[in-house]
Amino acid sequence: MLTHDQIWGAMDRLAERAGLSASGLAKKSGLDPTTFNKSKRITVEGRERWPSTESVAKALTATNVSFDTFVQLVENTPRTVQSVPLIGFAQAGSGGFFTDGGFPVGKGWDEVGLPSVNDEHAYALEISGDSMKPAYRDGDIIVVSPGAQIRKGDRVVVKTKDGEVMVKELKRRSAKVLELQSLNPNHVDRTLAAAEVDWIARIVWASQ
Repeated sequence: MLTHDQIWGAMDRLAERAGLSASGLAKKSGLDPTTFNKSKRITVEGRERWPSTESVAKALTATNVSFDTFVQLVENTPRTVQSVPLIGFAQAGSGGFFTDGGFPVGKGWDEVGLPSVNDEHAYALEISGDSMKPAYRDGDIIVVSPGAQIRKGDRVVVKTKDGEVMVKELKRRSAKVLELQSLNPNHVDRTLAAAEVDWIARIVWASQ
């Protein structure tokens, strides 16, 4: 049986995992900044106030965290560690590292132990530079899952047939076009013809 303290503890850990305060998590989720504040968790009459299903869902979407991971946060238990290949983001555009479907190939990868993502083809990219701030900063590690289903609003890694690799948010995907929103407001959004795209894969975890 879930308790009031378990759920709110999970929300606090979710915020901490994203490098945010409780109010910062609420704002990032498009909610009133006080929604997750500790002062709001007990009413003036002394009754327990629980976060709504909608607010939890918005917080998970805003932090790009799966419900499975949230359950782990509720239980406050560590996730299974998976060893995945690690490559520098600048190298990702080079030939020989990926198949046409975006799966890692070859030898000589460094490896890093990170939370399990249940995809044997998952790999990690180390962000370089500040072009993806504030979402990702220099030195952050993102885990990419080529086998994960991609939906509108997901953060993705896209490689073009010209060798350009980018991290964006998926706005729309059709048989002919891919519309991508930049994570950095100082960078323009991109629209790519499907024929220009080598592969696209979803980001399922970030070390923030």
